[in-house]
Amino acid sequence: MAHQVLAEMVANVLSVVAEPGATVAAGDIIVILESMKMEIPVLAEAGGILLDVKVRAGDVVQEGDILAVVA
Repeated sequence: MAHQVLAEMVANVLSVVAEPGATVAAGDIIVILESMKMEIPVLAEAGGILLDVKVRAGDVVQEGDILAVVA
């Protein structure tokens, strides 16, 4: 079953750390967001294969936006 990794706040995407196809464990950093001059790592909540990354560096995300999909 696929698990969506969601943005928890409005932020800029600073960098994408993991690429689609990568194996991730719970707690691995997938994306780093930037908000109010703070870097916020977005972690995988469950392990699996990273199926898709929906954002790129420089994108602006809203709370609830899908950042990545892990299966």
